[in-house]
Amino acid sequence: MMKEFTYLQNELETMKQQGTHQTLKEIDSKQSSTVTLNEQSVIQLSSNNYLGLTSHPRLMKAAKEAIDEFGAGTGSVRTIAGTMTMHERLEKKLAAFKKTEASLVFQSGFTTNQGVLSSILTKDDIVISDELNHASIIDGIRLTKADKKVYGHSNMEELEKILKKSMNYRVRLIVTDGVFSMDGDIAPLPEIVRLAEAYDAFVMVDDAHASGVLGKNGRGTVNHFKLDGRVHIQVGTLSKAVGVLGGYVAGSAVLIDYLKHKARPFLFSTSHPPAVTRACEEAIEVLLDEPERIDTLWENAAYFKEKVVSLGFQVAPTETPIIPIMIGDEALTFRFSKALIERGVFAQGIAFPTVAKGKARIRAIITAEHTKEELDRALTIIEEEAKKLNILD
Repeated sequence: MMKEFTYLQNELETMKQQGTHQTLKEIDSKQSSTVTLNEQSVIQLSSNNYLGLTSHPRLMKAAKEAIDEFGAGTGSVRTIAGTMTMHERLEKKLAAFKKTEASLVFQSGFTTNQGVLSSILTKDDIVISDELNHASIIDGIRLTKADKKVYGHSNMEELEKILKKSMNYRVRLIVTDGVFSMDGDIAPLPEIVRLAEAYDAFVMVDDAHASGVLGKNGRGTVNHFKLDGRVHIQVGTLSKAVGVLGGYVAGSAVLIDYLKHKARPFLFSTSHPPAVTRACEEAIEVLLDEPERIDTLWENAAYFKEKVVSLGFQVAPTETPIIPIMIGDEALTFRFSKALIERGVFAQGIAFPTVAKGKARIRAIITAEHTKEELDRALTIIEEEAKKLNILD
């Protein structure tokens, strides 16, 4: 008889007792401002579909045509027989969009960070990371043999002290999220770049939640702060505002050529299927052609944030369409989230280990597709359920 993972079952039972165990939510509709969940129409406040591109007619048409012409898959990794003309074309479009020499597409934003960090650093180097960086950055750093230092969240004094003490390393690489996904705040990138230039360090920015959101046509935090040409490594996603799947790194031609030979997730993963690749290409064109989607996104985010604060909720210091409603207690947060779903608002609870213990929250993400009526309805339900649970007086 096969041996059971009793220690894993014990941990799951503990999670159930603490009220933090969750089951996956099954959506039975396309991703939009409302979705069908358990045969119920609910207002979607948990999707990263910032601009509504997951079901944009142009992306869907491009994906269908790609399947008809090129099939469902590619059959190989990029370095053997899995590179199609469309892959190279997408990377050229991304490089032009990000104002860099070149770019390289990976299977996800997570594997992009892992592939970049594990490839370019050695035992002679040091990587310096913001304490609230995404898990993919943390795991990527763990794969390196470089020394590691963590500075307090957006604490530039602490970053400078670390830089001063690390001048003996071959490479000093500062890594930061562009937008921090759990709090919605933006990295102080101008100051990070200033310090990097003063202490001869490199800068790497993960723009997962800034891609399609910040900067001209959604180019990201580097463009938002007018720092084009001064940030060495830009990581972006094709899975959130871009609406499809994947991640990419943009930078110098030397960096990208090196990663093609050394980045293990790139070397050992089958390339994106034609439908995904063509839809990503089309998404870049939509970002260029329809900037009004980003304007609507920011209008909706400002509207929702103002209303939720006026109701008396504590909101993290967000600067973006990520609106974290702070609850604190993990079990209470999940009871709140469950009650909201039952009333028709899909607003996911976030707790440890995704965020620190005692910092549990409902993370609402506002999109360009939301109508004011939908946001008002969601706010009413959030207020009513919060009062029932004594979250609001």
